[in-house]
Amino acid sequence: MENIGTMNDHVSKDKKPGPLSLLKCKCPRCRTGNMFEGSNPWDLKKTMKMRKECPVCKQPFNLEVGFYYGSSYISYALTIALSVATFAAWWVLIGFSLDDNRIFYWLIFNGIFLLALQPYLMRLARTGWLAFFVRYDRNWRTNAPAKVERTNEAHESNW
Repeated sequence: MENIGTMNDHVSKDKKPGPLSLLKCKCPRCRTGNMFEGSNPWDLKKTMKMRKECPVCKQPFNLEVGFYYGSSYISYALTIALSVATFAAWWVLIGFSLDDNRIFYWLIFNGIFLLALQPYLMRLARTGWLAFFVRYDRNWRTNAPAKVERTNEAHESNW
């Protein structure tokens, strides 16, 4: 019975996780370990608390001081994409007119929608930014993660 469980574990481990696992804020290198300490992004005390490294593959998450400032570009792109999507949906479902204030109702809806999604979008932006620099490694069990070269722990909290 023990061999069957091990065989099933081996088969499931060899299957490559899809890129949609990044939407769950998983490590981009192994796509199984959680990047953040808490799983609920709306727990505002733990929203941005990241682990130092992946609990599964030991990939360091802090590649250099101020690394995640670049994630603001991804956050911006996500909010623009969501705004365009809600604009198109509003246009198709409700419509816009010069005779009333429906555009202002959309602006209010879109602002509340983006504000409600902000904790998740911030996490997703960090995951996406790290995925630009750390690729999926099919052999992550045998290959060690790349060493971090430009960290300075004395300056980590100075931002």
